[in-house]
Amino acid sequence: MSSPAADALSPVLTPEGWELLNSLPPYDQQAAFGLNLRLREAGHPADRVAAALTQSRLRAAARKKFGEFADRMLFTHEGLQQSTRLPVAARHAQRFRAAGLDRVVDLGCGLGGDALAAASLGLAVTAVEADESIAAAATMNLHPFPEAAVQHGTAEDFAETFDLLRSGAPPGWGLWLDPARRDPHAAQDTAATGPSRLWDPESFSPPLSFVTALARTGAPMGVKLGPGLPHELIPSDCEAEWVSVDGDLVEVVLWFNALARSGVRRAATLLSSSGAAPVELVSATDFGAGMELEPHGRAGLAGVLHEPDPAVIRSGLVAELADSLGARLLDEHIAYFCTDEALTDPDHRLSRQFRVLEVKPFNVKTLKTWVSDAGLTSLEIKKRGVDVAPEQLRQQVLPKKRTKGPKRHGTLVITRLGEDRVFAVVEPL
Repeated sequence: MSSPAADALSPVLTPEGWELLNSLPPYDQQAAFGLNLRLREAGHPADRVAAALTQSRLRAAARKKFGEFADRMLFTHEGLQQSTRLPVAARHAQRFRAAGLDRVVDLGCGLGGDALAAASLGLAVTAVEADESIAAAATMNLHPFPEAAVQHGTAEDFAETFDLLRSGAPPGWGLWLDPARRDPHAAQDTAATGPSRLWDPESFSPPLSFVTALARTGAPMGVKLGPGLPHELIPSDCEAEWVSVDGDLVEVVLWFNALARSGVRRAATLLSSSGAAPVELVSATDFGAGMELEPHGRAGLAGVLHEPDPAVIRSGLVAELADSLGARLLDEHIAYFCTDEALTDPDHRLSRQFRVLEVKPFNVKTLKTWVSDAGLTSLEIKKRGVDVAPEQLRQQVLPKKRTKGPKRHGTLVITRLGEDRVFAVVEPL
């Protein structure tokens, strides 16, 4: 059964709809209404015009993920949200190729982002999608790659057809799964916000139990999941890799069998849209069994404050990063640490750095006095380990009326160190 969002693709999956879509000028929100009227006056059906303009808008949004490929692809709102950014998908495909595999079987390919990256590296691709309209869109998206074929069906049916759960994958095959983590039939405005997110791994499609059953066959596998996946749900026999792009945490991938790196249990991988080489931090230890450092508390809050990348934080590797940099951990439960000087080697990309200018006890009255004395007109508030709402706090401490003097901006870090709540006045580096 197709979802409402997928059904909206139907008008552009016809030759007439496809031709209309590819004839449209670059998307311009202000011009969209007038263009809609002109196309309907020219005789195009209203549903075809609406679908083509929606695709034009989604293509414009998709350029951040797919670059120029987006200009010839089809999307749904929720499919674009969940799809893998092309540079990240290319990293996935490289791991399959490095393992000596020659075919990627994408069980639950969605719109085909990961399949596209694998095919572009010369790997044969079998892409399987349960939603008929989404499968049709994936077929269009993968059309430039003759080595890629799309099949309409569920991951479970494909596994049964090829006896994957009993016999494992044939030689040379690697399996890729990106379970659907949204409910397309949720009662909400899907056009504006997309379907609601599912948090129970057994409600994923396919469920996590199916994934782990496949992994037990020894098949080389990669499984993309949301980065907030609780550590206790991560199987003990895989490598868990958290990936961020430009500081935005985008996924955790569970790598099994031949696709898991020897001696790596947890990894944080940082990618950059600038094309800079990836930076990684890895550990062989399990979750909760990592390195422990003596916390320095407030006395250690000086010099340069480091805020680790979210991939480092989510992988539980903050203490390992601090130790590798010779840094002072401030509190064992707080993901901040300090060094005497700023870092300039590639490791500095694993954290954002701030020069500490002064440190004061945190309460609203003290903070408001400091803001007034400093003559601030705007304020960035970063916080960890304290129950404050930055937007509400800004309203409390900034002047109610705009002053006529120069605009002055400040940056604060509010945190808890042991029993102390402090705020540090910092300068981003």
